[in-house]
Amino acid sequence: MTKIAVAKGDGIGPEIMEAVLSVFEAAKVPLTYEFVDMGKWVFDKGYSNGMTPEAQQSIESLGILFKGPMETPKGKGVKSVNVTARKTWNTYANKRVFQTLHGVDTVFSKAGIPIDITVVRENIEDTYGGIEHMITHDVALSRRFITRPGSMQVIKYAFEMASKNGAKRITCGHKANIMKLTDGLFLECFYEVAKDYPDLKADDVIVDDLCMKLVTRPDLFDTVVLTNLQGDIVSDLCAGLVGGLGFAPSANIGDHICIFEAVHGTAPDIAGKNIANPTALLLSGLAMLRHLGLMESAAMIENALLYTLEQGVHTGDFGTKGTASVNTTDFSKAITANFGKTPAHGAKPMLPNKPITPTTFKLDKNPMIFSKDEDGVKIVGVDLFIESTEQPSIVAEKALKQTGDLFKLVTISNRGTQVWPKGSVFTNLVEQYCCRFESVGETAVTQTDIMALYKRIAEDFKVCSTELLNVFGDKKGYSLAQGQ
Repeated sequence: MTKIAVAKGDGIGPEIMEAVLSVFEAAKVPLTYEFVDMGKWVFDKGYSNGMTPEAQQSIESLGILFKGPMETPKGKGVKSVNVTARKTWNTYANKRVFQTLHGVDTVFSKAGIPIDITVVRENIEDTYGGIEHMITHDVALSRRFITRPGSMQVIKYAFEMASKNGAKRITCGHKANIMKLTDGLFLECFYEVAKDYPDLKADDVIVDDLCMKLVTRPDLFDTVVLTNLQGDIVSDLCAGLVGGLGFAPSANIGDHICIFEAVHGTAPDIAGKNIANPTALLLSGLAMLRHLGLMESAAMIENALLYTLEQGVHTGDFGTKGTASVNTTDFSKAITANFGKTPAHGAKPMLPNKPITPTTFKLDKNPMIFSKDEDGVKIVGVDLFIESTEQPSIVAEKALKQTGDLFKLVTISNRGTQVWPKGSVFTNLVEQYCCRFESVGETAVTQTDIMALYKRIAEDFKVCSTELLNVFGDKKGYSLAQGQ
């Protein structure tokens, strides 16, 4: 018997978790459970990360967390426990499988268009880094981190998973046409990994075009890998294609710890009424069983679920109005009553169980992931973000007096648009400018040189933020302003 950590969740979480575990028990799944304290009520007890220290210790010891939906208290300045868990344990790949389920009517099922899309979303970085600052009264700044090692982790996982599952196509969704360095790095990593998988058709689509294509011809896509925020949006879009988040399983995969969860809300309006739909959590649990090697158990339960849906059994959130809905408990009982039956569509093969291998080992220090810089780096300038309500020409006049012998003022931008030395009076301005200083002749300068420039500029302006202008080999590590 393998022990896993279970967090029941908030709202409808305990009800749907009880329903799923009852199905596992009826199927004699060889698991035991250690229930851990996580969620809103734990926040309310004063634990700012939404979990008790004992819960964290148990999860890190067991390596598997099966969790219901959880609520983050509003207006208390605390981070989402769902995101905290994913980031704390470096579950870098969020895998969500979206398939046509017969008995769950959608526009596409009625049109006879089958859907089988796997979205792999980077789970740690991007805007979910959550590093934000108010740098002036009117200007908020969010730092968006995309790293090469982090991108390689999730993209390698996506390619390996797609290859093992017999996928024919893998697509990178991105916005590299605009975010040339961040999304550009992610896209670069995608094609670097693609070289090792010649049997997979690897292509890329700009994310807005991807969304349009998904809602017009979703059957054309197989596996899609994206950055965190874009993957969040696209995965919910795909959930809508197959009936909603109530049918969307989620697996968060890391090297040491994995989390399997329902990603829909806690639905407090129906909590305690025993009418919630447990399908998403059950599908997430089946992904967990397969991750643990319990292939036969997962196939038997999934075939029973598919057969049950085909028979028109449904909770109140879906199904035909002409058939009475059942409650959460009766829905789970209907599934167990159908063990051994085969659905007409999408039957899963009864593969033998694999030996369960432990997924954890003790760590005595934080893993450091990095790639070696073969080309070397030099600093050739700095972007100084300054606060001012003056016109660009006045800002430039003051800044030019402070450049010294090592630096030249190249451009001034406002909200990413160049306003000096060229610009338009029709460009609306806010109280924060970016002044770009490059070294004379683009020779290397030191951080000490930049600190001296900072000190001179600070005589006239409040400097809100700084970014070094790095060059890696012959490649600039900074973008141009719009219009530069």
